[in-house]
Amino acid sequence: MLEPRTRWEIQEPSEDKAKWLSQELDIPLLIANLLVVRGIETIEKAEAFLNIDISQFHDPFLMDGMKESVERIHKAVESNEKILIFGDYDADGVSSTTVMYYALKELGAEFDYYIPNRFTEGYGPNEPALRKAKEDGYSLVVTVDTGISAVHEANIAKEIGLDFIITDHHEAPPVLPDAYSIINPKKPGCTYPFSGLAGVGVAFKVAHALHGRPPLHLLDYACIGTIADLVPLVDENRVIAKLGIEALSKTDKIGLQELLKVAGLYEKELTAEDVGFAIGPRVNAAGRLGSAMPVVELFTSSDRDESAMLSEEIDSVNKERQGIVNEITKEAIAMVEESFPPEKNEVLVLAKEGWNPGVIGIVASRLVEKFYRPTIVLCLDPEKETAKGSARSIKGFDMFENLSESRDILPHFGGHPMAAGMTLSIHDVDELRSRLIQQAKQCLSPEDYQPVISIDLTARLNEISLETVELLSTLSPFGVGNPSPRVMVEEVPIREMKKIGSQSNHLKLQVGNGELSVLDCIGFQKGSLLEEITPYSLVSIVGQIQLNEWNGYRKPQLLLEDLSVNHFQLFDYRGLKDAAKRLIGLPYSKTCFIAFEEETVKHKDFEALSDQVIGEDELLTLPEDYFKEKNLVFLDVPPSLSRFSEWLETIGEPSRIYAVFHQSTEHFFTTLPTREHFKWFYGFLAKRKTFNVKRDGAELAKWKGWSKETIDFMSKVFFELDFVTIDDGVIFINKEPSKRELESSETYQKKFEQADIENQLVYSSYHSLKSWFTEQTRPKASL
Repeated sequence: MLEPRTRWEIQEPSEDKAKWLSQELDIPLLIANLLVVRGIETIEKAEAFLNIDISQFHDPFLMDGMKESVERIHKAVESNEKILIFGDYDADGVSSTTVMYYALKELGAEFDYYIPNRFTEGYGPNEPALRKAKEDGYSLVVTVDTGISAVHEANIAKEIGLDFIITDHHEAPPVLPDAYSIINPKKPGCTYPFSGLAGVGVAFKVAHALHGRPPLHLLDYACIGTIADLVPLVDENRVIAKLGIEALSKTDKIGLQELLKVAGLYEKELTAEDVGFAIGPRVNAAGRLGSAMPVVELFTSSDRDESAMLSEEIDSVNKERQGIVNEITKEAIAMVEESFPPEKNEVLVLAKEGWNPGVIGIVASRLVEKFYRPTIVLCLDPEKETAKGSARSIKGFDMFENLSESRDILPHFGGHPMAAGMTLSIHDVDELRSRLIQQAKQCLSPEDYQPVISIDLTARLNEISLETVELLSTLSPFGVGNPSPRVMVEEVPIREMKKIGSQSNHLKLQVGNGELSVLDCIGFQKGSLLEEITPYSLVSIVGQIQLNEWNGYRKPQLLLEDLSVNHFQLFDYRGLKDAAKRLIGLPYSKTCFIAFEEETVKHKDFEALSDQVIGEDELLTLPEDYFKEKNLVFLDVPPSLSRFSEWLETIGEPSRIYAVFHQSTEHFFTTLPTREHFKWFYGFLAKRKTFNVKRDGAELAKWKGWSKETIDFMSKVFFELDFVTIDDGVIFINKEPSKRELESSETYQKKFEQADIENQLVYSSYHSLKSWFTEQTRPKASL
């Protein structure tokens, strides 16, 4: 068997609802099933989901605070007041800043923008920056993607006579800032129809309200922040993402064109994955390692040379960021394994001086992927005695809510259920870890620490076609809240299986049993699974169906996320020179190494396993359930096939069997004398009366075309049957031997039993051996 690495939650849509939607909308049942699985069960919702257009934008004035904010901005424009856009340094923040930049520019406003430095100023509005704005003659500050927690800063702005408008989308704290106005769909009391907008989505709605129409020409910017900030791609976010991706694919913005060029995406039809994994990281990189201001400069540039230079600079910073992330991740993983083992730490809170605070959010995400624990990574500043960090969570653990219970030691924090940022005293790090671990123990069960895969569809191989890929694309863009559909195909045979990649760390499978039902599967970072699957297994696979285009040929492909084998697996290591090397890597707690002969353990190939080997005597004393769900490794052959079979029946079907069956003597391929052999040899001895087998046995064997071992074997059998006596290698025939069958000789019995064992276990085909083990371990029907 091979247990899946994740929990598979198979969605079961209402067949009646799916059929009804399919008929009413004239859409394939496959799409109707997916819509129902995602809670889209009415004609109106389904049509809106499938047919995206600008009519689906809500009235921006339904958002609390919008009317007052728009009136104040218009007044500032009319009075030639100086307006400062105060942004954030991530992809959502710089996209928000850019959208607000164009919204004010098109009004003819006198304005500028400011993004704080992550390292010198930290997150959000700060008092020095606001005082400097006032000194520079600004009378109105409009935040984008930040400010909802800026209680102190709002008070300062009010004190110095600076009007302070907050536009944000983060979770609201218990006490809101005393600002001129606050626009945030998550603000308590706000009745806006959709609360899931990104910061750039809120800025987009402000621009909508300021101009009286949706700013469609800014959708290419808006989709970057929306997708990169991992907000749910439903409702207005879906409209922004879908139309924005189309706009970005053919954008006329010079800065965006140059950014697409360095990402290798220029003049290509883009997807949400391109934006999320190629554009987003580059945009984020600048603010993670330095100032994010160059990104806004790029987004607002109309100069080709300047844009090309800024894009190259941003791309270079992103490569530097990747190296830093990899190094910190290695250090963090080592820290977990040495000091905070996951089995004893329900929440991982890691802290170290010197870690770059700009990338620790990415590191936290990687640790969640590896250990699947809510994780906080903190950078320590001994001089300021502060710890600044980022948190990432797992399903079932609301990070924002749980951190909210520690406001007494978290003077600055904010975020979402799945992610957060914070600053606290170095002296409170251990206390925070202790509190979060206790909270996790109360709200998470053991199974919550295994990642979950939600499976939308089960399908047969012949149902996965190019048409299927095209149908599924109608549900894009995919992302948070609308993930790419996951499909499960159960128990299919393997046609080909190999490792690929420069480090052989990826897995390529081809499953199916005919040209019309064959599917290629690619599992990134899953190369190690190759050693856990036999080529003859039936595998159940889960993943996302993609279109694979190569050299003008198009076919469906599965991006493999997980797989399982639901039956016992036989791993045939018979005769492999590197069998011992492969065995050493098996998990100790799940593996039983079994040797029937003491000499086997002393063999040089198995010395490294000697401490783990179970001998035959110990084997029979262990309880039957000891072997349940274990890997059984048989290093050599048993002395008795019947006793071996009886023992296998008592323990039942194991998870896996590794058949090595090493032996020092081969009985099957030595000459097995027939009764005619014995008859001739006895007649020969009867005529000779005596025969010196030690001296002349080899010559006799050569003359007869036998082996010397055959002569010695028959001699020993005759001796045990009292047909002859043997003295110092000389055989004397007994004059009146008793009549006894050959089978009554113990040597005869063992020889032929060992040959039978070898025939069944050592030299049989893989399929014969697998069938034999299956038969022995299968529960026998009661009479």
